[in-house]
Amino acid sequence: MRTATTIEGSGGSWQELVEYVVEAEKLGLDICWVAEAWGSDAPSPLGYLAARTDRMLLGSGVMQVGTRTPVGIAQAAITLSQLSQGRFLLGLGSSGPQVIEGLHGVPFARPLARMRETVEVIHRVLAGEKISFEGRHVAIPLPGGEGKPMRLSTRAEHEIPIYLATLSPAMLTLTGEIADGWLGTSFVPEGAADAYFAHLDAGLAEAGRSRAELDICQGAEVAFADDEDDLREMLGERKKKLAFSLGGMGSAKTNFYYNAYGRQGWADTAAEIRQLWQSGDRDGAAELVTDEMVLGTTLIGTRDMVRDRLRVWRDAGVDTVRFYPAGDSLEDRLDTLANAIELARGLD
Repeated sequence: MRTATTIEGSGGSWQELVEYVVEAEKLGLDICWVAEAWGSDAPSPLGYLAARTDRMLLGSGVMQVGTRTPVGIAQAAITLSQLSQGRFLLGLGSSGPQVIEGLHGVPFARPLARMRETVEVIHRVLAGEKISFEGRHVAIPLPGGEGKPMRLSTRAEHEIPIYLATLSPAMLTLTGEIADGWLGTSFVPEGAADAYFAHLDAGLAEAGRSRAELDICQGAEVAFADDEDDLREMLGERKKKLAFSLGGMGSAKTNFYYNAYGRQGWADTAAEIRQLWQSGDRDGAAELVTDEMVLGTTLIGTRDMVRDRLRVWRDAGVDTVRFYPAGDSLEDRLDTLANAIELARGLD
């Protein structure tokens, strides 16, 4: 099982984040993903990290489709691949209407078609083709304009795997059909066969591919409890975060995290949590989050509990585990990460 982590620059110290990544590489971490969300962009720090690391893979986790043109995404991917000497992974996601429409002013409608068209254009750019494309969202050259089809003056010198961050059934099917990897979240291995893998496998079958051709990269917080009292305190702290994911992420109508939890057996509880959160009762929403919901979607527990949980993830089909290590300081987070990497290696 490969190991990964994700960083995001949202009000923290970039110097500390860079130190975290550099030290994580020394620990043997395989991949570092850089998130975008509604904070910093992904390509800028990835370029800097390419110069500060030597071995680990670096990925955009994720660049948001719709906020850049497909060719602009491909240009950034080629540049980052060459700066890192072939260590770049292109992770893409549709985000949600609150970020895409509320922050960027770009229509969110039909994200499935937008994702498919974007990836198709990127593949053509990476292949060195002149770009002529007409879809529902993407039209190159601009119809009625003065432009003619062009190709980039630079070439992709290395393979650039494309990962999609998806949660809905249709998007999961698309991932199986056209992507090299899946960046998942809200993952419960016990319910993953129906909630996730059935849709991924349908897409793989459509493309005539096997599961071995898709890197299943799943992420979760990892934290080690000394005993049951310590674990109980950890669970309490994380229930409000989960309540926010279910009630506060996305928009009032569209929340992919909420839908994912519903498909994994918590539909009624998730609905109650969402209703309380959106009514302003944040504490009440957090109180409805169960221990099972937190433990089912994280890697939190004693060392033995985390080891057993990693084994369950691996047996469920996870190829790469993406750690979000807990800790109050850089030293604490690196210590947590080191222990998690050791446990993941031990499974092999």
